[in-house]
Amino acid sequence: MLFSLIIPVYNRPDEVDELLESLSQQDYTKNFEVVIVEDGSSLRCDDVVRKYAGKLHLSYCYKENSGPGDSRNYGMKKANGDYFIIFDSDCIIPNHYLSEVDKALKQNYVDCFGGPDKALDSFSDIQKAINFAMTSFLTTGGIRGGSEKIDKFQPRSFNMGMSRKAFEASKGFGNIHPGEDPDLSIRLWNLGFETKLFTKAFVYHKRRIDWDKFSVQVNKFGKARPILNSWYPQYNKLTFFFPTVFIIGFFLSIVLLLFNQDTLLQLYILYFLVLFLVSTYQNKSLKIGYLSLIAVWKQFYGYGLGFLKSYIKVIIMKQKPQEAFPELFFKI
Repeated sequence: MLFSLIIPVYNRPDEVDELLESLSQQDYTKNFEVVIVEDGSSLRCDDVVRKYAGKLHLSYCYKENSGPGDSRNYGMKKANGDYFIIFDSDCIIPNHYLSEVDKALKQNYVDCFGGPDKALDSFSDIQKAINFAMTSFLTTGGIRGGSEKIDKFQPRSFNMGMSRKAFEASKGFGNIHPGEDPDLSIRLWNLGFETKLFTKAFVYHKRRIDWDKFSVQVNKFGKARPILNSWYPQYNKLTFFFPTVFIIGFFLSIVLLLFNQDTLLQLYILYFLVLFLVSTYQNKSLKIGYLSLIAVWKQFYGYGLGFLKSYIKVIIMKQKPQEAFPELFFKI
């Protein structure tokens, strides 16, 4: 089985350099190819790709900008492999990654898998705090950190594998972004394919974003979820409402203080204290523990308000998602 690694990139040659360097250190002994898809970048990475021409089996494609989902599809159409593995350009791949995937597929083959993400010691404190917010069981249920249910897992496209058969049957990613990965997972389920979590196939996800970009990102995640719920109501979950309920409850706890009722606020204080202690322990840093509180608040606030706005427009007012939130849809 030939692995084809599909990597869309937009104006990030520095990220591609780090990613290709990590791929050149793989302990996997069989041949694999790497397909770089330049998505209309003005800051191209073709010079970086040439740097690794003697170390990796590489192909480089340049196309007009049409978003990450369409770029992944483009790369998979160009690839020669039997099984596609998709990375974001801001990932660094452990040297045992491909060996672990190969082992897992031989033990229990599945047409689509996803893996967790972790943080390297070299990451910045803010990157580690955001990683905690995105992966902790206390915040997201561990959906990116490896603790979500292994079967019926919805892979995330920063670390995702899919067979050629599954790609051809599903036609790959849609034009919604973010949200293209759960959309694809559900369509694969409906076509009879299985998805699984490979807990040992993790990547180091660097996430080169600041606080403002993180807020925008999670707000878009929140907007995308009611759209997916409207498309696939059978997969709706009460947990999707949690960030919105969390934010409403927090502001309610402030109002209740005016009536000398502080029980709800105390529960919030206890929750954030637990977050601080767990993050401080895991990261061995009081500073990262503190920054994790900022990351979690921005995550819940951004996602919660985005979800509420989208729920009102798409679910209650029955607006078409493409008209309500055109910024979430790439024109292909």
